[in-house]
Amino acid sequence: MQYQRHNQPGCGGCILILLLFSLLTGGFSGLFNFLGMLIYVGLVGILIFMGLFWGFSYWIRQKVSTYEASQTESHNRFVWLLVQILINIAKIDGVVSKEEISTIQRFFQYNLRYDQTKMYWVKDLIKEAVSSTQPMETLLGEFRNTFAYEPRLILLELVYQILYTKSRVSDAELKMARDIADYLQIKDYDKRTIEAKYKYGNQQQTASPQGAANQAYAVLGLEPGADKETIKKAYRKLSMKYHPDKVRHLGEEFRAVAEEKMKEINAAYDFFKKK
Repeated sequence: MQYQRHNQPGCGGCILILLLFSLLTGGFSGLFNFLGMLIYVGLVGILIFMGLFWGFSYWIRQKVSTYEASQTESHNRFVWLLVQILINIAKIDGVVSKEEISTIQRFFQYNLRYDQTKMYWVKDLIKEAVSSTQPMETLLGEFRNTFAYEPRLILLELVYQILYTKSRVSDAELKMARDIADYLQIKDYDKRTIEAKYKYGNQQQTASPQGAANQAYAVLGLEPGADKETIKKAYRKLSMKYHPDKVRHLGEEFRAVAEEKMKEINAAYDFFKKK
């Protein structure tokens, strides 16, 4: 039998003592007055708590509304569709788990560097998406018809990015990502580039010189052994597609995604130039 520390005694009997004292000093009227005071204080406390909660909720809604109004319609629509599509991916197994929702929230908070106000907005979008019954085809059709090719590349990049925040990506999730790419009419070269980057992009595979070379080929969407001219053409093509100015209208966070992609492309090209 293990030793257990004895907790300090509570004061559950304090109220009983006060009730007895009220009864002895003021009779039943004193007892009723004391009970009435307790009920009054309790009600006032509940009303104050409800008022503070409503005031905080109103303040948050105001901040979210102000933020939404400060962004372009393209930006807001892009984020809305992105959340809807990510939740649809999470619904593959029929249930959206708390861990999947937390993963999406962490993605916006840490990868896209959303502050508290933006996160309240994203959480509202996630709640809406979880209860939504819109099929994936409808969402992707709207996205394809609304945005040009470069924003579609950014969307696919983000889909793979959030999938690979998990320790293991299932075959069903990979198939969903490929189906999204097909529906968005992403070219085979670009699909291969994006998927290869995340599939072969871990440190264990890039630790060796050959692994680093394979990763550089993957970033440029090339098979290992491509010649110098092919590498140069691939670099120029990707540089045009991922130029940050082409997604400026989506907001600074998605322009930053394009900038990060450009850094990876430049690093891959520099690898072969030095070699």
